[in-house]
Amino acid sequence: MSDKDIHPIRFLSPRHWPMWLALGFLRTCVALPYRWQVKLGAGLGALLYRLLPSRRRIARTNLELAFPELDGAERERLVQRVFRSGGISIFESGLSWWGDRKRLEPLGHMEGLEHLEAAMARGNGVILLSAHITCLEIGGRLLSFHQPFQVMYKRQRNPLFEAVLKRSRERHYRRAIQRHDVRGMIRGLKEHRACWYAPDQDFGRKNAVFVPFFGVPTATVTATSRFAAITGAAVVPFFPFRREDGSGYDLTLLPALDDFPSGDDQADTARISQLIEQQVRKAPDQYLWLHRRFRTMPEGEKRVYS
Repeated sequence: MSDKDIHPIRFLSPRHWPMWLALGFLRTCVALPYRWQVKLGAGLGALLYRLLPSRRRIARTNLELAFPELDGAERERLVQRVFRSGGISIFESGLSWWGDRKRLEPLGHMEGLEHLEAAMARGNGVILLSAHITCLEIGGRLLSFHQPFQVMYKRQRNPLFEAVLKRSRERHYRRAIQRHDVRGMIRGLKEHRACWYAPDQDFGRKNAVFVPFFGVPTATVTATSRFAAITGAAVVPFFPFRREDGSGYDLTLLPALDDFPSGDDQADTARISQLIEQQVRKAPDQYLWLHRRFRTMPEGEKRVYS
């Protein structure tokens, strides 16, 4: 995307002014020390916790289903930490879009890079299997310093935000393709590229099966198996997590999944869901519990969101 794609003339309408102000503020904050940005994000998260009651309800519902063993007070503290993590992720996004490599690279603490390198050496492309961890934006940028890859993403409703996001991702990654562009994903894998992909959002019943996620039958797309079957790509799990001491991020790459795909989409999708759950349990407050992950329920089951 060229500069003209986000030229101010295209977005002079007053309806875009709040987004201009937000992006301008975020761009300015990139110059602040990293730890200051984390503190600002934590403060923003605390404010959003109070200002967004509908998202509070979603997070509470998700955590009631996923962690029934917690009492009400424990669960509410976790909800607050989820918002804190979400607030920090906003500033992390600014860093990932506009931060320079010299400043960002020391924040990444890589483990398992050899698994990705071995999978790339096979020459069939790699599906970087991930999940919607709140620091995924900066985690992806940090990984890109070691291995170029393309990303699949969901188009944003706000056209100005979409333009900025797409331009940033196309600047830092091999290619940014929209979620519905299945051909683009397959093309990248057939060109022997690494492709970031997270199948852990609710897109309805189409091309999905119900598999356990934190003990809840959850609609999950089977695309990971299909992509791997069509292209022969290896599936290498990748999970970034924010360090609580403010020293950066743990970027973990696991060995490529063996015997995948198995030919059984249900079993393969359940395996992926279990893997994501295992990783989320390491830092549950850093997962995107503000999303209606359990929106689509099996036939006959009562909806969980009011």
